[in-house]
Amino acid sequence: MPEMAAFIEKLRSVFGNESVDDALRRGKAGEPTFYACENGHAVGTASLANDNVWRVSADIRDRQYCTGCDGGCVGQGVGCKEWLQRKAGKENL
Repeated sequence: MPEMAAFIEKLRSVFGNESVDDALRRGKAGEPTFYACENGHAVGTASLANDNVWRVSADIRDRQYCTGCDGGCVGQGVGCKEWLQRKAGKENL
């Protein structure tokens, strides 16, 4: 699992060995604190499947959360800046 090992090393540099080792140990012991799967090899305990989830669409991912935006641009196919310009144009009519 070379990619996962590299990722874990990055986690160690940010969170420290103790914190990462604790998550790994608990995941291997059956708690859903750590789970990795690469090339058919799995380590740890996967989280339970949850049917009550909200999937984020590209509309949310592409938002820039501009100052003054009320979220009205979501689902409109335009970014915050263009949405704010359109909104300002309608208010000036």
